[in-house]
Amino acid sequence: MESTSFGAALLETCVSAAVAAPSVHNTQPWRFGLDPETVTFEVRADPGRGMRHLDPTGRALLLSVGACVFNLRVALAHFGWSPVTRLLPSPRDPALLATVRPAGLTARRTGERDADLYEAIWRRHSSRFPFTSRPLPAAVRRELAAAALAEGASLRFTEGADTLRLLRLTAEAEERNRLDADRAAEARHWVHRDLEPAPDTGLPRTALGPQDARERIPLRDFTAQRHRERLTARPFEAAPVVAVLTTGHDRRVDWLCAGQALERVWLVATAHGLRASVMHQAVEWADLRDALVAVPDGTAHPQLLLRLGYGPEGPPTPRRTAGRELRPVTRTPPSPAY
Repeated sequence: MESTSFGAALLETCVSAAVAAPSVHNTQPWRFGLDPETVTFEVRADPGRGMRHLDPTGRALLLSVGACVFNLRVALAHFGWSPVTRLLPSPRDPALLATVRPAGLTARRTGERDADLYEAIWRRHSSRFPFTSRPLPAAVRRELAAAALAEGASLRFTEGADTLRLLRLTAEAEERNRLDADRAAEARHWVHRDLEPAPDTGLPRTALGPQDARERIPLRDFTAQRHRERLTARPFEAAPVVAVLTTGHDRRVDWLCAGQALERVWLVATAHGLRASVMHQAVEWADLRDALVAVPDGTAHPQLLLRLGYGPEGPPTPRRTAGRELRPVTRTPPSPAY
């Protein structure tokens, strides 16, 4: 199967879907290659878009790439193809994080799981705004947990005192980030004002949510200018819905799986009319990350917290164009791992 028969427009559409994925700080730390003979997408890390201080191990980078890989799978399934995905396919080329190949046309059925998520890709945005008090139905919670499980992860909803404990840990991490000059500067680097031409990565200030609200949850302060009393104030919602995404192991492949799980959960949530925002701060500090699990036993490794609810849609964030992203594969010596 050659790329010409697959269609250049379809290739670019699939990559556009991939780059619509969430990434920490909207760094979009991925690069795409295409093998024209087999129409195999190669997804690589872009170390230049990593975060040396906030993400020294590259875990958040791989989470972001995993989400992008999942969107690519969904797009291929939407157009009737059976995507074959391999994670970390080449030990000799550790920067090659995944390959996705359309194995063949299938008869897509209405209601098919992945194909149904395609429209949600374009409607999914982070919402850092107050949610309503409308509760999440138990059936939706079960469906979101099943979505994470389908990608080899676990999504656990917290309740009451456990939720408040996680919010306190997140607030502690937020305060540490604010006081750490290197981390604070790195976070500010990815925030931009209304510039011309507009940047294609990072976060516009309109996407950061209310900057002076006193009733808030500890969402990330990208500007490192909020005050501790605001971080520890009571949350937006009277009973915030928080879920912990964990994996059974904590290897590079698990980080990629966690990213795919995050995006599957988020797209299912979007299809149900839910909004979401990621609270990643506590997992950026080893001691706070360990504390996210009430009884650590080595079988649950927290990857992030996810806040869910009904409320306003977050504004879109800038994206790199598919035409700039997709490059023909050239066989060069392996690049170093991130």
